Amino acid sequence: METQLSTPRRRGRPPKPREYLVETRDLLLRAGLEVLTEKGFSATGIDEILRRVSVPKGSFYHYFESKEVFGAALIAQYARFFARKIDLYLSDKTLSPLTRLQAFVAAAQAGMAHYDFRRGCLIGNLGQEMGSLPETFRKQLQEVFADWQSRFARCLRAAQDAGELSPQADCEQLAAFFWIGWEGAVLRAKLEQSAAPLEVFARGFFAGLPPS
Repeated sequence: METQLSTPRRRGRPPKPREYLVETRDLLLRAGLEVLTEKGFSATGIDEILRRVSVPKGSFYHYFESKEVFGAALIAQYARFFARKIDLYLSDKTLSPLTRLQAFVAAAQAGMAHYDFRRGCLIGNLGQEMGSLPETFRKQLQEVFADWQSRFARCLRAAQDAGELSPQADCEQLAAFFWIGWEGAVLRAKLEQSAAPLEVFARGFFAGLPPS
């Protein structure tokens, strides 16, 4: 005769399903991105983020053992989001390569206007604060910019292949120049609450590209 062994009941609260855990972590990251694209990392407290999503502080530390760990997760999340946005425009084969770059610029400008120029670039914001941030952020931020630049450089090389850009143009340097200038334009657009700095930089960048 077989004897069935019943599983002993666990005391305390039942474990939360994995879906709940994933959703709560994502909620915290989304709230963090919203706040930090408007305000600085140093000026933002964990409590402000928790109030936005009605998550208790104990739950926050279940997912992120410190604010520094949370910040690193935000950088990674934003990097993935923005890389997808870049690829959405730069991989559009219905447009010529330079037109793809212009489409990306127009979309980024429209995104800032949608939020009345209150939100900027998380990576650029953190770069501005680097003197007061954990040193571990420095390499992570540099790698994000390098990734974005490499995506732009590939599109510029495609523009060379399409006869839109001089074969002598240094695509890596042009891509670096774009992101250095663009981040400055985003900062000014937030300051002035206007698209004008973005438009001025974009016109200058595209006008200065050496023709084929």
